[in-house]
Amino acid sequence: MSNIQSIVEDFANELSALIEEQVLTRARAAVSAALGGAAPKRGPGRPPKAAKLLSAVGVAPGRKKPRKKAPPQLCPVPGCKNKAAPIFGMVCSAHKDVPKAKIREYREARRAKKEGKKPKGRKAAAAKA
Repeated sequence: MSNIQSIVEDFANELSALIEEQVLTRARAAVSAALGGAAPKRGPGRPPKAAKLLSAVGVAPGRKKPRKKAPPQLCPVPGCKNKAAPIFGMVCSAHKDVPKAKIREYREARRAKKEGKKPKGRKAAAAKA
Protein backbone atom coordinates (compact mmCIF):
# COMPACT_ATOMS: atom_id res chain seq x y z
CA MET A 1 0.00 0.00 0.00
CA SER A 2 2.78 2.44 0.80
CA ASN A 3 4.31 1.67 -2.60
CA ILE A 4 1.22 2.99 -4.44
CA GLN A 5 1.01 5.96 -2.09
CA SER A 6 4.64 6.94 -2.78
CA ILE A 7 4.09 6.61 -6.54
CA VAL A 8 1.01 8.88 -6.34
CA GLU A 9 2.90 11.42 -4.21
CA ASP A 10 5.83 11.48 -6.68
CA PHE A 11 3.41 11.98 -9.58
CA ALA A 12 1.60 14.79 -7.77
CA ASN A 13 4.89 16.54 -6.93
CA GLU A 14 6.12 16.34 -10.54
CA LEU A 15 2.77 17.55 -11.83
CA SER A 16 2.69 20.54 -9.47
CA ALA A 17 6.28 21.45 -10.39
CA LEU A 18 5.39 21.39 -14.10
CA ILE A 19 2.31 23.52 -13.58
CA GLU A 20 4.25 26.02 -11.47
CA GLU A 21 6.93 26.30 -14.18
CA GLN A 22 4.31 26.98 -16.87
CA VAL A 23 2.57 29.59 -14.73
CA LEU A 24 5.85 31.43 -14.11
CA THR A 25 6.72 31.36 -17.83
CA ARG A 26 3.33 32.79 -18.80
CA ALA A 27 3.49 35.45 -16.08
CA ARG A 28 6.96 36.58 -17.22
CA ALA A 29 5.79 36.77 -20.85
CA ALA A 30 2.70 38.79 -19.91
CA VAL A 31 4.69 41.25 -17.79
CA SER A 32 7.40 41.74 -20.43
CA ALA A 33 4.76 42.26 -23.15
CA ALA A 34 2.88 44.76 -20.98
CA LEU A 35 6.07 46.72 -20.31
CA GLY A 36 6.96 46.83 -23.99
CA GLY A 37 9.76 44.33 -23.85
CA ALA A 38 10.49 41.92 -26.66
CA ALA A 39 8.04 39.08 -26.83
CA PRO A 40 9.59 35.72 -26.06
CA LYS A 41 10.10 33.42 -29.03
CA ARG A 42 7.45 30.82 -29.27
CA GLY A 43 6.57 27.93 -31.49
CA PRO A 44 3.77 27.53 -33.97
CA GLY A 45 0.16 27.71 -32.94
CA ARG A 46 -2.38 30.12 -31.66
CA PRO A 47 -1.06 33.15 -29.70
CA PRO A 48 -1.97 33.36 -26.02
CA LYS A 49 -5.11 35.27 -25.01
CA ALA A 50 -3.05 37.93 -23.22
CA ALA A 51 -1.50 39.03 -26.52
CA LYS A 52 -4.97 39.38 -28.07
CA LEU A 53 -6.13 41.54 -25.19
CA LEU A 54 -3.10 43.82 -25.43
CA SER A 55 -3.54 44.31 -29.17
CA ALA A 56 -7.26 45.04 -28.70
CA VAL A 57 -6.45 47.74 -26.16
CA GLY A 58 -4.11 49.42 -28.66
CA VAL A 59 -0.71 48.32 -27.43
CA ALA A 60 0.23 46.75 -30.75
CA PRO A 61 3.97 46.12 -30.89
CA GLY A 62 4.51 47.48 -34.44
CA ARG A 63 2.39 50.63 -34.29
CA LYS A 64 2.79 53.72 -32.20
CA LYS A 65 -0.62 55.32 -32.79
CA PRO A 66 -3.64 54.51 -34.92
CA ARG A 67 -3.96 55.83 -38.47
CA LYS A 68 -5.77 59.15 -38.79
CA LYS A 69 -8.65 59.27 -41.26
CA ALA A 70 -8.15 61.61 -44.23
CA PRO A 71 -10.34 64.73 -44.39
CA PRO A 72 -13.32 64.53 -46.76
CA GLN A 73 -12.67 65.73 -50.29
CA LEU A 74 -15.06 68.48 -51.37
CA CYS A 75 -16.58 69.10 -54.78
CA PRO A 76 -14.25 71.28 -56.94
CA VAL A 77 -17.08 73.47 -58.31
CA PRO A 78 -16.74 77.01 -56.87
CA GLY A 79 -19.17 77.68 -54.03
CA CYS A 80 -20.15 74.03 -53.58
CA LYS A 81 -19.65 72.60 -50.08
CA ASN A 82 -20.83 69.03 -50.77
CA LYS A 83 -18.59 65.99 -50.49
CA ALA A 84 -17.11 64.55 -53.67
CA ALA A 85 -17.68 60.89 -54.43
CA PRO A 86 -15.65 58.48 -56.61
CA ILE A 87 -18.86 57.17 -58.18
CA PHE A 88 -19.45 60.60 -59.76
CA GLY A 89 -15.82 61.21 -60.80
CA MET A 90 -14.85 63.00 -57.57
CA VAL A 91 -17.57 65.65 -57.79
CA CYS A 92 -20.82 65.82 -55.83
CA SER A 93 -24.10 64.36 -57.05
CA ALA A 94 -25.39 67.82 -58.00
CA HIS A 95 -22.45 68.47 -60.35
CA LYS A 96 -21.96 64.98 -61.81
CA ASP A 97 -23.09 66.19 -65.26
CA VAL A 98 -20.59 69.09 -65.46
CA PRO A 99 -18.06 68.46 -68.28
CA LYS A 100 -14.67 67.12 -67.25
CA ALA A 101 -12.86 70.02 -68.93
CA LYS A 102 -14.79 72.49 -66.73
CA ILE A 103 -13.98 70.49 -63.60
CA ARG A 104 -10.31 70.43 -64.60
CA GLU A 105 -10.38 74.23 -64.91
CA TYR A 106 -12.03 74.54 -61.49
CA ARG A 107 -9.33 72.35 -59.93
CA GLU A 108 -6.52 74.31 -61.59
CA ALA A 109 -8.04 77.58 -60.41
CA ARG A 110 -8.33 76.25 -56.86
CA ARG A 111 -4.70 75.06 -56.90
CA ALA A 112 -3.51 78.37 -58.31
CA LYS A 113 -5.44 80.28 -55.67
CA LYS A 114 -3.98 78.08 -52.96
CA GLU A 115 -0.41 78.62 -54.23
CA GLY A 116 -0.98 82.33 -54.87
CA LYS A 117 -0.47 82.11 -58.64
CA LYS A 118 -2.65 83.19 -61.53
CA PRO A 119 -4.83 80.39 -62.97
CA LYS A 120 -3.91 78.79 -66.30
CA GLY A 121 -6.37 77.66 -68.93
CA ARG A 122 -8.68 78.99 -71.62
CA LYS A 123 -10.74 81.12 -69.26
CA ALA A 124 -7.64 82.83 -67.87
CA ALA A 125 -6.26 83.44 -71.40
CA ALA A 126 -9.61 84.88 -72.54
CA ALA A 127 -9.82 87.15 -69.49
CA LYS A 128 -6.25 88.32 -70.07
CA ALA A 129 -6.90 89.34 -73.73
